[in-house]
Amino acid sequence: MENYKPIPIGVEDFKRLIDDGYYFVDKTLMIKEVLDKKGAVNLFTRPRRFGKTLNISMLQRFFEKTDEDNAYLFDGLNIAKAGEKYMQHQGQYPVISLSLKSMKQPDYSKSFSTFKDVMKREFWRHRNILSSNDIVPEDREIFTKITHGTAEDDTYITAIRTLSDCLYTTYQKKVIILIDEYDVPLEASHLRGFYDEMVDLIRSVFESALKTNPYLEFGVLTGCLRVSKESIFTGLNNLNVYTVINNDFSYCFGFTQQEIEKIADDFGMQDKLPEMKEWYDGYLFGQTEIYNPWSILKYVQSVRSNETCPSQPYWSNTSSNDIIHELVVNGNEETHNQIEALVNGESLTKPIYEDITYRNININTDYIWSFLLFTGYLKPISMHLEGDLIYAEMVIPNREVSTVYKRMIMQWFDEKIRTNGTDDLFKAIIDGNAESFEEEVNNWLDESISYHDNYESFYHGFLAGLLMGRRGYRVESNRENGKGRTDITICEYRKRTFAVVIEVKIAKNFMDLDNACDKAMKQIEDKHYVSNMKQNGYKKVLKYGVAFCSEKVCRVKLEEE
Repeated sequence: MENYKPIPIGVEDFKRLIDDGYYFVDKTLMIKEVLDKKGAVNLFTRPRRFGKTLNISMLQRFFEKTDEDNAYLFDGLNIAKAGEKYMQHQGQYPVISLSLKSMKQPDYSKSFSTFKDVMKREFWRHRNILSSNDIVPEDREIFTKITHGTAEDDTYITAIRTLSDCLYTTYQKKVIILIDEYDVPLEASHLRGFYDEMVDLIRSVFESALKTNPYLEFGVLTGCLRVSKESIFTGLNNLNVYTVINNDFSYCFGFTQQEIEKIADDFGMQDKLPEMKEWYDGYLFGQTEIYNPWSILKYVQSVRSNETCPSQPYWSNTSSNDIIHELVVNGNEETHNQIEALVNGESLTKPIYEDITYRNININTDYIWSFLLFTGYLKPISMHLEGDLIYAEMVIPNREVSTVYKRMIMQWFDEKIRTNGTDDLFKAIIDGNAESFEEEVNNWLDESISYHDNYESFYHGFLAGLLMGRRGYRVESNRENGKGRTDITICEYRKRTFAVVIEVKIAKNFMDLDNACDKAMKQIEDKHYVSNMKQNGYKKVLKYGVAFCSEKVCRVKLEEE
């Protein structure tokens, strides 16, 4: 084990990754493809933590002309094997590299201040060019003010263009512009209420840097969404967009099946391949099957420390998953039905809007499904054209992402219980009113989103959740009792005069509900649940057989001893 290379969790600097000997999945052929396609401005949209930042760093380390020779970083890698035609570009260009991910701020002022700081640091990184006598005085003055943080606000709108001018003047080579996480400030501003201001800022910055810049060799941008309808890219007719439904560059972000098999070989984890596939596979970029790279690396790291470590939802634990929470909490009945179908393994066919906007991401419109597709919460299994629209049949990618939906469903359900209360349900049970018990549960079922991978476990938890937290009563789930475990017990714990035993069963269909209730009653009898409770001092015990079926219907039968 000690001979294995360290796993690069959170290492996003390509140079550090190579220099420090981290394990590396070679994505350098992305450089070849960028050069071959000769796109003036290239936008790559992928879900979070799929290697966008590392690839931007890789491009910077390859193309940037620096005092230090970085060619050695690519020794033995695929781009070097591609030949001198491509390696002759190594270290030949001035590069502007920016990340906008830190612009996730609570208001426009703080966000713009962060942008100014980003520009200040990039200008400072290139401060050595001030020694050039070719830079015109006006640009030199602006350059100096930005590096010292004293420039006027308007100066930052054209700061990338100004830096491009200075770099071209110094090196007599056109400039490569790399912008990572370009849409983070747009998302943050949408959530915080200053969206229009942020759109104006980003549009103006991009226009001067990417549209009217004569010194641009090419640009590469990354983000989760393409948002061209916002007029962020107004008039940018040299923009090439590569989303998850495009074949080009499909292997460059995330791990392919071949790469996963090599990882398994390299770390002696061939026996873990089925588990890795179930949990972290399932993405489809173009026609390429893709695994989640963040989760795979976290899983490999965990298994190296403990070979019996179970799979976990690593990717879904890296953010709040607010969009799924919004989908569940604010979705209407139709939206809830669609979520329920998805978590139960069914597909959903919807039109795909590649240029969706944050403004039109409404939870209860078709736009939301495109958002979920591009951000990694859904995957396409087939696509077809109807008129001018592409329609995709989509499913939840894998078990990891499925846990996100289920977790949000349970959180939402708990919130509804706390808000609406279940006193009427509890009173019906205590009073021995089976009809009201059944009616109340059916009302809650109408409001719920169920998943059927383990029917009995889900409905058992569903009912237990409705009954927990009662003053004067002890409500227990899976309690040892008699010759087994009762699904749910309710005990008046002070006087011990009264108790309830509830056994939950799943019916094959609506017509089987009564039969399932009878089976529940028989289990209560056969396992001696009631006699055991009476031995513990409970004088009166109500027995409930409760059955559920996939049509989200509950049936209740009652007996008293």
